[in-house]
Amino acid sequence: MPVQTARASWFDRMPRLKQRFPHLQTRSAPSLFDDKDKFVAYLARTHHLTLTEAREEVDDFLYTESLHRELEHQLN
Repeated sequence: MPVQTARASWFDRMPRLKQRFPHLQTRSAPSLFDDKDKFVAYLARTHHLTLTEAREEVDDFLYTESLHRELEHQLN
């Protein structure tokens, strides 16, 4: 799978990601799943956050996403 396709696929798996972090660019954002630390650093740069704030935002987002997945699983 080409790198750009791989990047798009992880990004597309999380539709609420772009809503929560509007300055994300699919082409330049590191994969949250492959390297969380690089993603956190990218998020901090692009959203004017400290590394701590970015890490907390990512952790909060991932927790919320896990709740969404659990709810969707229970409804199916």
